[in-house]
Amino acid sequence: MTVLRGARVVLRPTLTEDVPALAAIRATPEVRARWRGEDDLEAEIAGDLEDPGTVCLTISHRERIVGMIQWYAEEEPDYRHAGIDLFLDPVVHGIGLGTDAVRTLARHLVDDRGFHRLVIDPAADNAAAIRCYEKVGFRPVGIMRQYERGPDGTWHDGLLMDLLAAELRR
Repeated sequence: MTVLRGARVVLRPTLTEDVPALAAIRATPEVRARWRGEDDLEAEIAGDLEDPGTVCLTISHRERIVGMIQWYAEEEPDYRHAGIDLFLDPVVHGIGLGTDAVRTLARHLVDDRGFHRLVIDPAADNAAAIRCYEKVGFRPVGIMRQYERGPDGTWHDGLLMDLLAAELRR
């Protein structure tokens, strides 16, 4: 896969040498609360890189690793779509890098990979992420009740959002 350039971020295939920096970001309380993970985050991220069904891209800004964005494809022709997920270093939250990363990947998935529909599923209470995705053109589809288990062991709702190719805000 080629390197994708956004207005402010660069998305490139994640390399093994990126894993320690990405694990450090995943270990921050803000990210860990949403992404959770086992005790060995480096091993977990390395495992993600080996998953043939997931494409992991390192997000960099000003030549510094600031997060990871990943995507998967549902290739069944009657249901074909792609899904996106990402995490960013809390140090860069709120300055538009997440929006730029999602928009950059969405453009690639629509224009280069031919997907007509994309999905993303933030926690229903993650207002900042929802705003970010809406800026790119994602729309709420509905609440997925008790969708994921939180770090406290209780179930929490998720919000399914989707974007059709014509709705992408470039």
